[in-house]
Amino acid sequence: MSELPPSLFDVDDASRPLADRLRPHTLADVVGQDHLLAQDAPIGRMVAAQRLVSMILWGPPGCGKTTIARLLAEQTNLAFEPLSATFSGVADLRKVFQAAQRRREIGQGTLLFVDEIHRFNRAQQDSFLPYVEDGTIVLVGATTENPSFELNGALLSRCQVFVLKRLDDAALGILITRAEELLGASLPLDDDARQALIAMADGDGRYLLNMIEQVQSLPAPVDSAALAAAVQKRAPLYDKSQEGHYNLISALHKSMRGSDPDAALYWLARMLAGGEDPLFIARRITRFATEDIGMADPNAVQQALAAWDVYERLGSPEGELAIAQAVLYLATAPKSIGVYRGFSRANAAAKRTGSLMPPAHILNAPTRMMKDLGYGKGYQYDPDTETGFSGANYFPDDMARETFYEPTENGYERNVAERLRQWAKLRDQGAGDGKAAADD
Repeated sequence: MSELPPSLFDVDDASRPLADRLRPHTLADVVGQDHLLAQDAPIGRMVAAQRLVSMILWGPPGCGKTTIARLLAEQTNLAFEPLSATFSGVADLRKVFQAAQRRREIGQGTLLFVDEIHRFNRAQQDSFLPYVEDGTIVLVGATTENPSFELNGALLSRCQVFVLKRLDDAALGILITRAEELLGASLPLDDDARQALIAMADGDGRYLLNMIEQVQSLPAPVDSAALAAAVQKRAPLYDKSQEGHYNLISALHKSMRGSDPDAALYWLARMLAGGEDPLFIARRITRFATEDIGMADPNAVQQALAAWDVYERLGSPEGELAIAQAVLYLATAPKSIGVYRGFSRANAAAKRTGSLMPPAHILNAPTRMMKDLGYGKGYQYDPDTETGFSGANYFPDDMARETFYEPTENGYERNVAERLRQWAKLRDQGAGDGKAAADD
């Protein structure tokens, strides 16, 4: 039999992208995810038992989600059905479900891989439920977003969520070595440029391999400066409306709360590098000043407001320095949540006690009738008392006195705590009784 002539549509292996040519052939070849894929790890145990459950693979771009899904199907003898939520709709899902049902009738299982599964709406996500429940499909969804925010609770309850890690330097180094073996030559990079290439990939294996394709033909030797000129640095992973936004502002907030100015500056820089609105940061640090510092340093909120004002006047990048100064001030200031807790307790008491009237002695009496009703009677004007403190009761008559604000011994609040202790002592002694009464 004569050989058929080559097809015009045959693809030369060398013309395929390097990331595709280096795609792992077994789960053991996947780098950076041993916590899930090793023989004694969750997914590794499932493969060994030949019994997969539906799952969501959550991780950053370029960490191997698609490759893992394909290998899971191969190593458990399931038909592989890939879909992208970006380009697919209910009609595409219906076709996949029908094909999976036909396979099931002849004893063949189906692994349905849905890339970017978080892009499906609630109704589309609900369409998976009966087919997952009865075993028609094993669903493997991939997402870069937090599943607890983006996926239906009903779907999540039927799937295990596995968190994939960004590739560390060691894993990226393995990929470089594999690429060099496939290409048959070392990359024309000196040691510093090699490390710079890994740093530029920012944990994304696919992006690293794409950069290798750009640098493999450069004339040696390539140093860090030449590398930066030859390839485009990967943009930091940061979505201002998604989880990266909330993770980094949380990291900034907690670093300031933990009095770590260096970590706080790092997270501030990460947010700004990712394109975060500096005015959003200014608003958040102003809240921090009142919530986490409060009376321990009353000047903190002024520092935050000043930074906000400076940024609005100067803009970027000059105004960002004022925000950095405020972040450092807040991180190094004494901390107290006395104001926050006190106000929360007062809010709870206000809801519990309803519409109790203020005591009559602290009500103004602009009319004779109001005076006749006792408004303002017995009011004591504190500045005119001997101690500057009358000890009068300002709570409603039908409400027992409560303590809401409990100052700490941190910073300026220590002085406030001592003053309150002194006033409490005077109150217990009946300070100011019968002195300096006034009508208003």
